[in-house]
Amino acid sequence: MMKALTYLKPGLIRYQSVAKPKLLKSTDIIGKTLLTTVCGSDLHFWEGAIPETNELAEKNGSRGIVLGHEGIVRVEQVGSDVKKFKPGDVCIVSCITPCGTCWYCKNGCEAHCIGNDGTSGIILGHEIDGMHAEYVRVPFADNCMYKCPEGVPLDSLLMLSDIFPTSYELGVLDGRVKEGSSVAIIGMGPVGLAALLSAKVLKPDTIIAIDLDDTRLAVAKKLGATYTINPKNTDPVDFVMKLPTKDGRGPGVDTAIECAGSPVTFKMCQDMIATNGTIANVGIQTKPSRLDIERLWFMNVKITMGVVNASSTSQLLKQVVAGELDPSPLITHHFKLSEAEKAYELFRDSANSHAIKVVLTNE
Repeated sequence: MMKALTYLKPGLIRYQSVAKPKLLKSTDIIGKTLLTTVCGSDLHFWEGAIPETNELAEKNGSRGIVLGHEGIVRVEQVGSDVKKFKPGDVCIVSCITPCGTCWYCKNGCEAHCIGNDGTSGIILGHEIDGMHAEYVRVPFADNCMYKCPEGVPLDSLLMLSDIFPTSYELGVLDGRVKEGSSVAIIGMGPVGLAALLSAKVLKPDTIIAIDLDDTRLAVAKKLGATYTINPKNTDPVDFVMKLPTKDGRGPGVDTAIECAGSPVTFKMCQDMIATNGTIANVGIQTKPSRLDIERLWFMNVKITMGVVNASSTSQLLKQVVAGELDPSPLITHHFKLSEAEKAYELFRDSANSHAIKVVLTNE
């Protein structure tokens, strides 16, 4: 047996004893969780927003399903077909668990893998037991784990499980951020702040951070935002459209990265984007949003969106090792794994707790 944070039904999570996982397939590993963290999407699971997770939790009764899709593990057992890892290896576990052989995996869309016994590439803590446990079974380990380099704090490497690949792939790369460009990031939660840090590596001229929380804006400023805007005090669109331009270009930003997941902020992106610019939607949109296609079409605006494929983890890991990228400023709170329920409560109340990323340590 082991201890784990389990989801039982909407609004109910419990840290309790459950059976320790076993190898089920030859591509599995069993790892001891060293560190894990709470993601904004974990709150969606907790609220009961994910039908397949609700169904599985109900089927499992009082046992529920173990939450969590980010973590650092020490490998304990490996399946016979695992080639890259051995017992004792300390590894980052990606939030995406791709089979590597289905059509989607072969075509660079691992987020929609159909070969991993789930409905997407995201199965840990969603359709199988996840990382908020003393031990975890990781399927297709060769495709979703990365050895931790020596000399880099594990806390920092933990951030490469999800928020940095998500912000980098869906915000920075899809948003076509480049040296000399202008970038607006709307929503300075963990993913928005990660987008700011990973965008900085590409040396844009201007980064504008927008949020309703002054504490988060202060963090964004400290991390390198050129301007910070609270819409309660300043109209972001008016501010952006009055900024000086160069090279004869019209007003607006080259890239607008939406990290709040709101119809209001998606409209804000449309209103401040420049001609030939890119709107990169990263936030989870749960309500219909208006698209001003009649105007944006004529402006040659690109719009991107989607779920992370986590194909950039190796590149981000190189940046961290080289000292180009430092995820550690996003870590604000530490808990023991046994305090997982408390960590969830604090993370949910981030407006008052000022939590950005919490780290849970399995002692």
